[in-house]
Amino acid sequence: MRSSQLKSWHFTRNVPQAILVVSTLLGSWLGMQAVHESGHVIGSFLTGGEIARVVLHPLTISHTEMIDNPHPLIVVWAGPLLGVVLPLILWALLAVTRIPGAFVARFFAGFCLIANGAYLGVGSFLGTGDCGEIIRQGSPVWILRAFGAVAVPMGFSLWNGQGPRFGLGDADGKVSRQAAYGSLVVFSLLVLLGLIVDGA
Repeated sequence: MRSSQLKSWHFTRNVPQAILVVSTLLGSWLGMQAVHESGHVIGSFLTGGEIARVVLHPLTISHTEMIDNPHPLIVVWAGPLLGVVLPLILWALLAVTRIPGAFVARFFAGFCLIANGAYLGVGSFLGTGDCGEIIRQGSPVWILRAFGAVAVPMGFSLWNGQGPRFGLGDADGKVSRQAAYGSLVVFSLLVLLGLIVDGA
């Protein structure tokens, strides 16, 4: 095989891998924020709260602003709790249906566990953001740290052994094109969602 043919073959093989890896990482970040804020929104709805706005712009850190919040402890805890439970449910549903890209949902569920676990675990020492509100509303600090101590290892356990599906190791860059372009579509929709919600 000539050098030009070899380079072309590597290029066509590695582009789907790059698309899959980059869109999964960026999509997981945006999706994690969207699910976390959805938890706050659901908590507010169930407790009779009133939301001023939800910020989901792709270039900002997401947050939910309240007008009236009669049960702030429930609302603030709903963010990280549903932020890990909903992605796990999504992964379970996709895994049962054996959709080719279910491993991306598994990565996402792990990402959400790690992100929310680290957020509460580390935040319990700093008292910032949701962590500060949780503490002010009366939750013991050890609960936040316990949440982090359980969620973070669970997240890494979901990631364990998934490298070849993303073209790493023995896979030598080969990935499912269907999963790669599906992940890109989901990432694009999350960007669009963030822009729409932020502009509402």
